Amino acid sequence: MTEREIDRIIEMAWEDRTPFEAIETQFGVAEVEVIKLMRRELKESSFKMWRKRVNSGVSQKHLKKRSSDIERFKCSRQRSISNNKIT
Repeated sequence: MTEREIDRIIEMAWEDRTPFEAIETQFGVAEVEVIKLMRRELKESSFKMWRKRVNSGVSQKHLKKRSSDIERFKCSRQRSISNNKIT
């Protein structure tokens, strides 16, 4: 995995509305692997803050926690912003 891909995965992992399934669809990296990557790449305090947020009610990282009103996991400008593979 390139440094740019790792940076994008970290960015997506920090975004509250981007579920782990979107990361797996785009990069083939499952939730468990994202957690390991975050633990490895972030400072310990940042990792703990991220995990606390993911497991709170604020984050919608898991599709089962999301409102049924949200049917997609990307914005309409996503490809032009970051050249993501998904459209």
